[in-house]
Amino acid sequence: MDPLGAPSQFVDVDSLLGWSDAYEAKQLDCHQSPLEKAQVDVRSPFPYRKDINEKIILWKGDVALLNCTAIVNTSNETLTDKNPVSESIFMHAGPDLKDELQKLKGCRTGEAKLTKGFNLAARFIIHTVGPKYKSRYRTAAESSLYSCYRNVLQLAKEQAMCSVGFCVINTLKRCYPLEDATHIALRTVRRFLEIHGETLEKVVFAVSELEEATYQKLLPLYFPRSLEEEMQSLPYLPADIGNAEGEPVVPERQIRITEKPGIPDDASDEEGLEADMSFIGSHAFARMEGDVDKQRRLILQGQLSEAALQKQHQRNYNRWLCQARAEDLSDIASLKALYQTGVDNCGRTVMVVVGRNIPVTLIDMEKALLYFIHVMDHIAVKEYVLVYFHTLTNDYNQLDSNFLKKLYDVVDAKYKRNLKALYFVHPTFRSKVSAWFFTTFTVSGLKDKIHYVESLQQLFTAIPPEQIDLPPFVLEYDARENGPYYSSYPPSPDL
Repeated sequence: MDPLGAPSQFVDVDSLLGWSDAYEAKQLDCHQSPLEKAQVDVRSPFPYRKDINEKIILWKGDVALLNCTAIVNTSNETLTDKNPVSESIFMHAGPDLKDELQKLKGCRTGEAKLTKGFNLAARFIIHTVGPKYKSRYRTAAESSLYSCYRNVLQLAKEQAMCSVGFCVINTLKRCYPLEDATHIALRTVRRFLEIHGETLEKVVFAVSELEEATYQKLLPLYFPRSLEEEMQSLPYLPADIGNAEGEPVVPERQIRITEKPGIPDDASDEEGLEADMSFIGSHAFARMEGDVDKQRRLILQGQLSEAALQKQHQRNYNRWLCQARAEDLSDIASLKALYQTGVDNCGRTVMVVVGRNIPVTLIDMEKALLYFIHVMDHIAVKEYVLVYFHTLTNDYNQLDSNFLKKLYDVVDAKYKRNLKALYFVHPTFRSKVSAWFFTTFTVSGLKDKIHYVESLQQLFTAIPPEQIDLPPFVLEYDARENGPYYSSYPPSPDL
């Protein structure tokens, strides 16, 4: 109620029905019980997370009327756009908002800038500029729209905001396809909450009647409300689900420009033609390297110098890398079996491998090797560590030793040189024996880098918990087997 006793036009976010609440009410009405947690070989890259779902609200209404910490205004580069969202915010905020915006001196596409809320119920307004969409510049538009959502969330985190009300940032005036833009909005928010969920209590998607159906359709893909809904939604996820933060993946950006593209830096001019030819095509004839048998015989006889061997290996790796950049690997990426997270206590990049998410019998393992190279090539140029979750793996997830040997033989020398530790989490007796044999008799250079980690408490002494994106089932398993994590747990001497 306002001071005169009339009902307030503003809507408190705490009074709105949450994304999970609506689903649970429907379950009760239909007398359905939630699906029991089952062991599944393939999980969605956006698994069921009740804690995250409780933060999400889908609301059909005017974002300007939300009573929350901050609301989002979508505008143009001069912050003077006349669209329904902006006009409503200006009307309810009052004339002081225009004066404040003049001090900001505009806002570039993808950026986010903050002002007070003035006469709004929200304390702040976060202004952002969505991209103009043209199909031939789709990649740039996707990256800019991602930046809008990510920068809004980052600003909310930095300002310790409890709740944010999002409008649909892509306006009709800017011609962005609604469904494409909704995918980017939802997955960016989802990834942010996975990493920084403790910083936000509520995220409201304020939509119009025209937009509501699209959000209702796509929300279950990124915020499934049960294991059953997660599995039903999995086939409808797009091929490009972005990286670990939801950012669109653009393989071309990872290509290093050299004076002679396709030729190793240390290759001589005489070898230039051979190196160039090795990049043509992917069929067997195109991959021929001359008389392979003769080369192997020379190697056995010790007649090839160490430098020649290194060049030969480098050319072979470059062929794999070239193919990895050209191949469609979206089906492997969707498994979320390999991803980058934060840094360890020494500031080294942490890469995660989730064994349970690798359905060895169902996927093309050569494509899996290509995907590993595609993701890791730019990571391995600096020191890094690997965390392998063996948690709840079964016979269908076990990587064959021949595949691991091939992977070890194919990768560039930098992978082996810059890998500083491999944390083997929740190992079984059988897996320890297999790893011992493999590192003793096959790839002895890896043996001293492996650390067996029986609990997450041990892992957190090497990698802070906020720096690693843990699959929910790993947390649940560890809590069941080892009890909850306590910060006072003494450091493990093994790590």
